Amino acid sequence: MAGPHFCIQPARAKGAGMTHPAPTTPRRVALAGASGTIGQAVQRELEAQGHLVTVLGRPALADRDALTAAMAGARAEVVISCIASRSGSRKDAQEVDYKTNLVLLDAAKSAGAPHFILLSAICVQKPLLAFQHAKLAFEAALAASGIGYTIIRPTAFFKSLSGQVKRVKAGKPFLIFGDGQLTRCKPISDRDLARFIISAIDNADMQGKILPIGGPGPAISLREQGELLFQIADKPARFTAISPRLFTAAERGLSVGAPLSDWFAEKAEYARIAHYYATESMLVRDPATGLYGADLTPEFGEDTLEDHYRRLLEDG
Repeated sequence: MAGPHFCIQPARAKGAGMTHPAPTTPRRVALAGASGTIGQAVQRELEAQGHLVTVLGRPALADRDALTAAMAGARAEVVISCIASRSGSRKDAQEVDYKTNLVLLDAAKSAGAPHFILLSAICVQKPLLAFQHAKLAFEAALAASGIGYTIIRPTAFFKSLSGQVKRVKAGKPFLIFGDGQLTRCKPISDRDLARFIISAIDNADMQGKILPIGGPGPAISLREQGELLFQIADKPARFTAISPRLFTAAERGLSVGAPLSDWFAEKAEYARIAHYYATESMLVRDPATGLYGADLTPEFGEDTLEDHYRRLLEDG
């Protein structure tokens, strides 16, 4: 089977022409990873649209026989995987992002499910980390499996951009890396991402493709996130800059002990992850130039980061 088709669509204005209609026929859907934030949103949206959902919990995913029985009972027409390692460590990534998804794929094929939708990540475009390589390995296995597939690579989630809301509300400075302009993203809400994932059901235009997706633009830098938060909180903007080199230094120091200790190896990988997110944009990367482009990153949905920040600050 040919490799996956990487589909880059031009960015569109908020709400313009990107919303795919929900299928008119309810489908039997097996959902893995429903305990996570995005998985929960996908389950809610599937049920709201009238699909028949079988949630594959962690015990089933950890037991091949139990998973095979669950898939047979679900008689799934669509399998959706929102499985993702929580730590990003090498061991966790291999076990969850690759092996658990592979077990799920085998069960889907055995049960005769015709379509597998995978939630991946846009950062795998430039794979420098263990979890990125694990995700890519499974993407390749899925594309070569013979089953109909859709691979969705979202940009940053609202949740991942919300860690400093309490700091700003408490009057503390917003932490940035370098000048705060090193990276940009088009964050997407849980609800909008769930709707995009589900829009792949019965959608021939989304089958056999890798689809990057962001929320309504424009792309925003880390410093602009802070400025937006201070503005909504009606506080003067204050920033504290951190050099990404600190993560590099930490990674080098921890790597010395990595061959002798899993603890050191894990912490070294965390330092690599921190440096990556401090220096790499979550946008579509032009393979010809190696540059990230906001105009290359498709947009979907209606929820804005500004509205999300406003709700968080008002709700405490």
